[in-house]
Amino acid sequence: MASLPAFSALTTAGEAATALAAFIRGKNVIITGTSLNGIGCETARAIARHANLVVITGHNDERLNLAAESIRTSVSAANVRCLKLDLASLAAVRAAAAEVNAYSEPIHVLINNAAKPMCDFALTADGLESQLATGHVGPFLFTHLLVPKLRASASADWTPRVVFVSSIAQSRGGTGVDFDMLLTPDAGNYAPRGVYHQVKTANVLTAGELTRRGAGKIHSYSLHPGLIYTNMLATATAVPFFRSLGALDDDGQPIPEGCAWKTLEQGAATSVVAGFDPRIADRPGSYLDDCVIANEHAATHSTNPEIAKKLWEVTEGIVGESFTF
Repeated sequence: MASLPAFSALTTAGEAATALAAFIRGKNVIITGTSLNGIGCETARAIARHANLVVITGHNDERLNLAAESIRTSVSAANVRCLKLDLASLAAVRAAAAEVNAYSEPIHVLINNAAKPMCDFALTADGLESQLATGHVGPFLFTHLLVPKLRASASADWTPRVVFVSSIAQSRGGTGVDFDMLLTPDAGNYAPRGVYHQVKTANVLTAGELTRRGAGKIHSYSLHPGLIYTNMLATATAVPFFRSLGALDDDGQPIPEGCAWKTLEQGAATSVVAGFDPRIADRPGSYLDDCVIANEHAATHSTNPEIAKKLWEVTEGIVGESFTF
């Protein structure tokens, strides 16, 4: 470990994966939300150069296959497997988890990268607000249905990891999660940006509570990937907000001097570090930024153990299952 390089905001996913190749080699990894022009796809591409198996997920078959083709084209030896996963549907999540649990291979790392961009109010088939369903409830259920699969990968020198891709938005979530919006969503109280902040807060809270409840059996981390120009920023709801920050111009394109932009490869790097860097193994539950532990950047409401416990129990009630380790 002493020979590992220092990582920074400029580190790319490829550079991080190369440095951590000895720890990625032989591992089987699932990454959710892997559409082209997204950090999930770049995370998968970097890891696929060294891993035994990379499972990429998405709810759209065409986009999922395009991502797989792109990874295989750039990494000829990549072992990529596609998994249909609609995180907005609890039934679909259960079906996808059952498929994974039938794999012959164990799963060493799960990277919960998928999220829904800021959008107009909409309910899922389960009666949940769509952002919270896709970014929190679905990943919560998927993760816990895979706990036995993850635990099967444990060894004397490996503790399975779960990574939640959060955002600096977690620090702007006011007092944290709006449990009324989670339990009884109401269009009259809905603010797209506010709910996005709540989702990212929920990611940090869940990572911390998973680590506490896992009691050393599973390590979980959350992170801020940085500001990257992806499809998430190109929605009709997101563009005006980022214009107001001086990040996008009138055409919705990035203003280089407006913010500390990262490339896709730089944005994916922290996910690689969270998944494999042995130097963070003694600090599970941590929040990472720019490829290093940065717990000081996580808001108090995002790390409050009482809020995390309540969120966990409320979400168990929503999915109708209590999870044990």
